[in-house]
Amino acid sequence: MAENSKFMLRAIELSIQSAKSKGGPFGCVIVRDNKIIAEGFNQVTVNNDPTAHAEIVAIRKACENQNNFFLKGCDLYATCEPCPMCLSAIYWSHIDNIFYANTRLDAKNIDFDDSFIYSEINKKIESRKIKMHQMHRDEALEAFKIWENKEDKIKY
Repeated sequence: MAENSKFMLRAIELSIQSAKSKGGPFGCVIVRDNKIIAEGFNQVTVNNDPTAHAEIVAIRKACENQNNFFLKGCDLYATCEPCPMCLSAIYWSHIDNIFYANTRLDAKNIDFDDSFIYSEINKKIESRKIKMHQMHRDEALEAFKIWENKEDKIKY
């Protein structure tokens, strides 16, 4: 665990730099074979992009650097327990381990509260705050049928 310390300390350094500038107080590094392959810090307000969390930024860079959307064999070091969006991206990218510093309660205490989103995910669709309306399912299923029968598809 002590060997991992340098990676978390780098993520913390990025979070402090971001907090001192126009970004949010979050940083992240992704490591493969004991080397940092990507770094990210929160760029939501800088880029007017609600998805530009430190983990998402780092995952995008790691995938670009590795020329692969599959990050098996990588570890992620985040300065805070990942939010639901980031956690989903981590699962989709197949990262092996998550190391984090601050908790979601620590984040809530400075007005980064994800508890609402966590609770929404568990609700039935019709009970969620943002209303969802299904339409044109039969037409949309055509793409799924094509994908299902595609011989050269790349599964992810």
